[in-house]
Amino acid sequence: MRSRPRPPALMFQGVCSNAGKSLLTAALCRLLARRGLRVAPFKAQNMALNSFVTDQGEEMGRAQALQAVACGLPADARMNPVLLKPTSHTGSQVIVLGRPVGRMRVGEYLRYKAEAWKAVRRAYDELCAGMDVMVLEGAGSPAEINLRAHDIVNMRMARHAGARVLLAADIDRGGAFAALVGTMSLLGRADRARVAGYVLNKFRGDASLLEPALTAVSRRTRRPFLGVVPMLEDLRLPEEDSVSFKLGITPGLGAAEGGAARAPDCLDVVLVDLPHISNFTDVDALRAEAGVRLRVARRGDDLGAPDMAILPGSKNSIADMRFLRQSGLAAALRDYARRALREGRGVLAGICGGLQMLGRNIADPLRLEEGGSEPGLGLLALTTTLDGVKRLRRTRGLALAALAGEERAVTGYEIHHGRSEPCAAQTSPALTPLMTDHAGQTLGWGLLGADGAARVWGVYLHGVFDADDFRHALLNRLRRDRGLAPLAGSAYGLGPELDRLADVVEASLDMTAVCRLLEL
Repeated sequence: MRSRPRPPALMFQGVCSNAGKSLLTAALCRLLARRGLRVAPFKAQNMALNSFVTDQGEEMGRAQALQAVACGLPADARMNPVLLKPTSHTGSQVIVLGRPVGRMRVGEYLRYKAEAWKAVRRAYDELCAGMDVMVLEGAGSPAEINLRAHDIVNMRMARHAGARVLLAADIDRGGAFAALVGTMSLLGRADRARVAGYVLNKFRGDASLLEPALTAVSRRTRRPFLGVVPMLEDLRLPEEDSVSFKLGITPGLGAAEGGAARAPDCLDVVLVDLPHISNFTDVDALRAEAGVRLRVARRGDDLGAPDMAILPGSKNSIADMRFLRQSGLAAALRDYARRALREGRGVLAGICGGLQMLGRNIADPLRLEEGGSEPGLGLLALTTTLDGVKRLRRTRGLALAALAGEERAVTGYEIHHGRSEPCAAQTSPALTPLMTDHAGQTLGWGLLGADGAARVWGVYLHGVFDADDFRHALLNRLRRDRGLAPLAGSAYGLGPELDRLADVVEASLDMTAVCRLLEL
């Protein structure tokens, strides 16, 4: 029996990292889904610390989970069969088809690549079998000739899928035209033939001013520009990795200013930046709130006196705990927590790795991150040990009244090796369980102030702020601390922002040419 031919496919590759490939892929997925087509995203290999857990308890890249939403599909680990989560400059945890297979240094992973490529091919072939069309995303640049021999995510994947390629360039950075010409000159003849055209991304201003450059590049490379996509200001969608965050260009995140500049009726919320920060998308719902000013702290002097400070997840809690001490943030966070407990104003919250750092000690006997042990901040009477079983699951839970005024349902996901346990010897105020899962198991603990409100707390639940009722109740409690009137808050969801993105891309791309490439 003859097998069904693969569906047509189009792949976005970039001339550099952070060129906007992920959002262009999400936009095209949304546009094709709105036309009634069965479409799925695919990225063979992703390196990112922002990950997602599927309903099957499998871990995958956050960008492909967003693209799945754009398609109207549940997230599926086959959409991102290989995920690399860096634990240091030279090593990463390797996730294959949603499950960790080990921590590998660069040389080890290169030797493993043949197995990874088998998993990639199998995942793509299974996923595309039920689709009308596929939209793929590359990684970095196909012109990184030092990596070409081991490529499984750019041109090699395009060849396997039979995909035409659109090269995307970020013109906001500068050098976009040189990068496009240089990329084409470094590609081999067969790979150049696979490139169907270019997309300029993140443009500010009058696109007609680009015409001489577009014409010159097209003549030199014999490839057309299929669109100039404008810079989308303040787009509130989860980011794939920490590139924009580290560059300070994430929409809705202010600079570290010690909390000095803010509207008088606006809550000041601080996110602590960590060298190995992961899943900082946990604060996306907060930065979408009109009554919140979210900013970043990278040194002790940055912290100030916020209404709330958040210690986020980490892929190397031990190393990041050392960073907190060296940067002065550890001392600043302790002082802030003690003041919040004493005065009944302010909250220090830790999520996953942040919860572990709030405790007394973190141990890594199996060297899952870097090995050894490190004292924590000592605010919560907890000890954490990293063990070999990684907890991956979607979770429904209950936030107890001390967190937000009354019991509230929460949902999210867990991604952690750590097992945190209360210490036998407790101090005053005593450690209090504050969040449980649907089976009654504890997901988080904290300390209550004299007013009975949780002032220092940590949970293992990523996405805890996404639940509208819980988030609004928590923020309004913080507003009452400051004598401010409560706000209704806004609903958090991805659909409207995905449609906004898709509308802009549809108006900017030559969709007739795109459909022709996809044989539609």
